[in-house]
Parts: sequence; C-alpha cells; structure tokens
Amino acid sequence: MFEIVRREEMAKGTVILNEIEAPRIARKAEPGQFVILKANETGERIPLTMADTDPERGTITVIYMVVGRSTALFRELRVGEGYQDMIGPLGRSAHLERVGTVVCVGGGTGVAVLYPITRGLKQLGNRVISIIGARTKDLLILDDEMKAISDELHVCTDDGSYGHHGFVTDVLKTVLEEEVVELAVAVGPVLMMKFVSEITRPYNIKTLVSLNPIMIDGTGMCGGCRVSVGGENKFACIDGPEFDGHKVDFDQLMQRLQAYRQEEIQSLEAHRCKLEP
Repeated sequence: MFEIVRREEMAKGTVILNEIEAPRIARKAEPGQFVILKANETGERIPLTMADTDPERGTITVIYMVVGRSTALFRELRVGEGYQDMIGPLGRSAHLERVGTVVCVGGGTGVAVLYPITRGLKQLGNRVISIIGARTKDLLILDDEMKAISDELHVCTDDGSYGHHGFVTDVLKTVLEEEVVELAVAVGPVLMMKFVSEITRPYNIKTLVSLNPIMIDGTGMCGGCRVSVGGENKFACIDGPEFDGHKVDFDQLMQRLQAYRQEEIQSLEAHRCKLEP
C-alpha cells in the first residue's frame, strides 16, 4: 500500500491534494513525469502528473479533479489509508534549460503540473512570467506557490472574481507585445493549450504543452494514448507527455478525449447512488 500522509481539499472540494509515501519514486522523479495509481482491486488505473516530490521525506504529491468514478473513489481515501498500486515515474521529464525569458501558462488543475516545471526553469536562472487561471476564484489553485517562483504572476478568472477578468490567453497576448520571450510552456485544458500555441506561433516562440490523452498501461504497449504530432503518431506515455504545441493536432485530441465521456458520467452517477443511504 502507498500511504497518504497528507490530504487537502482545494477548490471547494472538487480538487484534492494527496501527498503519498513512495520513496523510490520520489528519488527518481523529475518535473513533468507522471505516475499511474489504482485505489483498489476493482479500481481503474489513473495517470496523474506529479505536482511535487520530496526525496528526503520519500513522498510525491498529486493534485486531481474529481470528474469520474475512479477519482471519486480516490477522494474517499483519507490520511493513513492508501492506494493499492502505483507505478512510476513514467514518461519523459520536461525539457528544462536556461534560455532567458519564459512564459508559463496554466489553467485549472494544469497549474499543478506546471508548478514543478516553472520552479525548475526559475532555478536555472530564467526570468519567469507566469499566467494562471480558473473559471472563478474559488477554483484557483497554487497561486501563492506560483507567485513565489515567478518574477511576475498574472492571475485570471473567467468571471472576474479575482485578478484579470478574462482568459489567460488575453494576458498572454499583452505579454508577447511587451516582452521578448524565448520559450512558452502551457498546461491545462486542451482548448487552452491550442489557443496558446496559436498565439505564440506568429512570434516563432518555442511552445511546449503537456498532453493528457486516454491512457491504459502507460508503457507504450496499448496505443491508447496516441496523439498526432507533426503528422506522426506519438504515444504520450513514452514519447511525452510534453510535446511541441505547434505540431500537435489538438482537434483530434479533443475528439478522442470525448470518446467515453457519457460512460464516465454514468459511472460517476452510479457511484454516487451507491454511497447514498
């Protein structure tokens, strides 16, 4: 069992932080890599990118949104309980280098994935401008943590309840008009990453995105996580999850992500009904 040593409910309980005891993974994991977790014998295998690692404590941290039956099952786990299975670290680590000024853009729970990447870029001596957003202030996560590792932090909310009233892409356009940017990193909803990539394309700014396609085994054997990058099929589990945003076929990715949406909704509703007295 991989024991939960710290648990925090974020974004009105819709987003959960788990710090999990996993010494061997914590020692080897690098920013951008992920693990696959399973709550129990009948649970699904869920891939989650690590938001943080602590090799000294022997722990990793994952942050996830409750969207289906399996993540709802994850939410029921408390401190002292744990996951039956975990495998990792998986995937390629984020490509971090000193380039000058970088813009890091995160939306929703994507900020959790963006955080260790942003920290790594800052530690290398880059000037970091971060732009993070959520639908409303209550759904915003890690804003204090992102501020601590950024030279500038811009916060956006769709409803204007906090920070800039609008989308992260609005602020990105302004930043690119005022700054000479060598690298952009975007993590969040697929549509957000698509628009970020289109905005940076005319500036010829290298843009990296972290993809989250449907995944089963996480080792490149099933092909479920295939994505089209530069006209070629790539597997997010072994070739990614980080890819060149200017080469990703985002429309195909969005279509594939909706393949089992109805089944996910039905499964979650069935789980809720089971919990009701």
